[in-house]
Amino acid sequence: MKTSGAVTDPAPPWHLPLSDLALSSDDVHVWCASLEQPAERVHRLARTLSADETSRAERFRLERDRRRFVVARGVLRAILGRYLGIDPSQLRFSYGEHGKPGLSAGFGDDTLRFNLAHSHELALYAFTRGREVGADLEYVRPLPDAGEIAAGFFSRRESAELEGIPDCRKPEAFFSYWTCKEAYVKAAGGGLARALDRVEISLAPGPARLLSVAGVPEEAARWSLRTLNPATGYVAAIAFEGRRCQLGCWRYEP
Repeated sequence: MKTSGAVTDPAPPWHLPLSDLALSSDDVHVWCASLEQPAERVHRLARTLSADETSRAERFRLERDRRRFVVARGVLRAILGRYLGIDPSQLRFSYGEHGKPGLSAGFGDDTLRFNLAHSHELALYAFTRGREVGADLEYVRPLPDAGEIAAGFFSRRESAELEGIPDCRKPEAFFSYWTCKEAYVKAAGGGLARALDRVEISLAPGPARLLSVAGVPEEAARWSLRTLNPATGYVAAIAFEGRRCQLGCWRYEP
């Protein structure tokens, strides 16, 4: 890997969404939202959650974690409600074998796909129509055991590339690898059944790429990766089916 230049790919600026924002089959829309919201807004979002989501929120021991979960799920509902033109509180979710969320049947649009991730004070959401998508987000921070983690979850080539990066850039590079791998695994719906050490990616030179998935030689041709910087101190990645898309990056504001 080259040791100069940015780790992440160039991406569109993060805009406030248009009033008539539409999601077509050619689009991949990515939204970011702060999980730190005023109390009144948190209460409004909480009122849109299902009984199951409310119960999950109440299981968090720390009030901060409960609040962030409520905001993350409430914002997801708000954005989906906007795309579908329905009240966010009416949405119902289903979950795949490994926990990947989707819309339950009966909402009149079985092509809409989405995925979400949150880390520290930020949430990330990705939306497509007619193709699977995965998203992952990490707050960049020093990891004293990054080398040991890489040895367990990165390929030999990825670990070697990481070792060649200057120490000042290693945390960002480590999490860029990690988010790319996680985004693909989430998009593919494989959960832990697709171990991260079976997924090999490349971050340089050029854009992020899925190189191979052990045991599934045709996978690399099916998927595209994009790395993103949604906010200072964060790295993110999305994985989606297909090679071409119109990428839109939006900031959620009530």
